[in-house]
Amino acid sequence: MNENENEGFLSEEELDELRKEIEALTGSSDGDIFDNMTAAEPLPESQILSDMAEEVDISPLTIEENGSYVKVSNDGMTAWLYLTVPSRGKDNYTMEELKDFLIKNGVTNGYHRSNLAAMIKKKVYEREIVVAQGQPAIDGQDGYFEYKFDTEQRRAPKVMENGRVDYTNMSSLQNVRKGDVVAIYHHAQEGQEGYDVRGKVLPTNRVKDVPPIRSSQAISNDADPDIYVAMKDGKIELKNGKIDIQALHEINGDVTLITGRVEFFGDVVINGNVESGVVVRAGRNIEIKGTVEAVNLFAGGDIILSRGIQGAQKAKVSARGTVFADFIEHTVVVAGGNVQANTILNSRISTDAEVVLTGKKGAIIGGYTHALMGITATEVGNPAEVRTVVHVGCEKEIYTKHQSAKVTEIALSDEIKEMAEELGMIYAKKKAGKISELMEDRCKTLESKIASMKRDLGESSRERKAMEELITKGLSSEICISGNIYRGTVIGMAQVQMPIEHSTCFMKYFQQNGMIESSVLAFSAS
Repeated sequence: MNENENEGFLSEEELDELRKEIEALTGSSDGDIFDNMTAAEPLPESQILSDMAEEVDISPLTIEENGSYVKVSNDGMTAWLYLTVPSRGKDNYTMEELKDFLIKNGVTNGYHRSNLAAMIKKKVYEREIVVAQGQPAIDGQDGYFEYKFDTEQRRAPKVMENGRVDYTNMSSLQNVRKGDVVAIYHHAQEGQEGYDVRGKVLPTNRVKDVPPIRSSQAISNDADPDIYVAMKDGKIELKNGKIDIQALHEINGDVTLITGRVEFFGDVVINGNVESGVVVRAGRNIEIKGTVEAVNLFAGGDIILSRGIQGAQKAKVSARGTVFADFIEHTVVVAGGNVQANTILNSRISTDAEVVLTGKKGAIIGGYTHALMGITATEVGNPAEVRTVVHVGCEKEIYTKHQSAKVTEIALSDEIKEMAEELGMIYAKKKAGKISELMEDRCKTLESKIASMKRDLGESSRERKAMEELITKGLSSEICISGNIYRGTVIGMAQVQMPIEHSTCFMKYFQQNGMIESSVLAFSAS
C-alpha cells in the first residue's frame, strides 16, 4: 500500500494511542472492543436518518413553505388556491390550514367550502381551484308606472317578407274602454349590498318612490291606489305626466300612409284629405272634410264625406248608420241606414234603408244600387245608355236563406217527431218493467239528439222569421225618379227585373202581385 492509499487512515502510532484511550474509558481490553467495532455491520440508511432526525428535530415543510399560493382577481371578486403535494412526513392538509392560509393572503369572505373540502378529500394538487367568490351588489329599483298603452305613440310601417313596406296597418292613436286598467304603480324596491373576497363591502344604490299620476277625471285609482282605470271610452294619451282620454279624435291636416291607420272608439273628424290606402275605423261617427281617395272606412255610426269619394274601384265604405257624401264614385258602400248623395257613379251600393239622391243632379249612373226600403233620385242612367241597375226590396240571397231555413225547419221537425215517438215507446216499456241495457243506451242517445235538434230548430226558426220580416219590409218599397230614366237602366224589385227599353221620365215603380208596376209622377216646376 503506498502513501496515497493510506491517506485518510490512522497510522500505527495513532491506533495504539486510540486503544489506550478506549481502555482507560471502558476498562475493557482494547483489542476486543476495537475488533468488535471494526467488524460490525454498517448501519442502514433509514436508521441513520432516524437518528439524525432525533438529534436535529427535522419537521415537514408548512403550506407556506412548500410552494402553495393564493391568487385573487383584479376586481377582488374571485380567489384561486394552488396547492403543492405535502412534504414528506405530512399525509394531507386540513380545512383549518387552508382557511388560515387564505386569511394570511387576505381572502376572508365568500369561501367555496365544497371546493375546499374536495381539494382535501380528493387531494387536488398543482391546479388553481376557485375557493372564494364575492357577491356583487344588487341594485334596487326606483318606483315606476307600468303603462298599459304606448306613451310614446310610436308608429312604424311593417316590412313584409318580399321587402315591400306596409303602411296600412300603422296606428295613429290608441283607445281604451271604460274600466280598462291604464297604469299600474310599482313601489321602489331596496337593493342588497355585496362584498368581495377580501371582505370589502360593495354598496348598493339609493332608491326612491315617485309621486302619483296627477288627478284627472279621465282615470281613477279609488279602488286601489296603485291601479289606475279609465273612466270613459276614448283615445288615451300621456301629456306632461297626466293621462288624458278624449271621446273625439280630430286630425287637423291630411291623413296619408305615413300617418297610418286611424282607429278610435269615439268620433273621428279629419279636417284635411285622406289619400289612397288609408284605413279609418271609428266606434261612432267619421267626418272627412277634404277629398277622399281609395280608402277603407268603417263606422259604428254615420259617415260624412263633405267632398265625396273617388274610390278608383278599390274603396269600401261601411257604416251601421247613414252615409252622406257629395258624390260616390267607383266605391263599394254598405250601410245600415240611408245612403244620401248628390251623385252615385259606377259604384255598388247596398243599404237596409233607403238611397236618396238630392241636389240639382241627383243622378245614379252605372253600377248597382240596392236599397231595401226604396230609392229616390232625380235621374237614373245617362244618354250614353250605360247599364245602370237600381233594386229595391230583398235581394235573391234573402229569399234563398229564407227558403233554406224553412226547409231545415220542416226536416228537423219531422225528425224530432219520429224520435219522440220512438222515445215514447221506450218510456212505456220502461214504465211497464225493466228494460235491457242496450235499450237504456238508446233512450239516452235519443234524448241527447232531440235536445240538440231542438236547439238547431230554434236557430232555423229565428233565421226564417228574420228573413220574413225583411221580405215584408221590402214589399212596400218604391223607386221614385223625378227626372229622366234612360234606356239601359234596369229596374229590380225583389226577384223581378224590368229593363227600360225606351228612355222616359217622372216615374214611380212598385210591386204588385209579384210584378213590377209603374205610374207617372206629377211634375212640379218648383
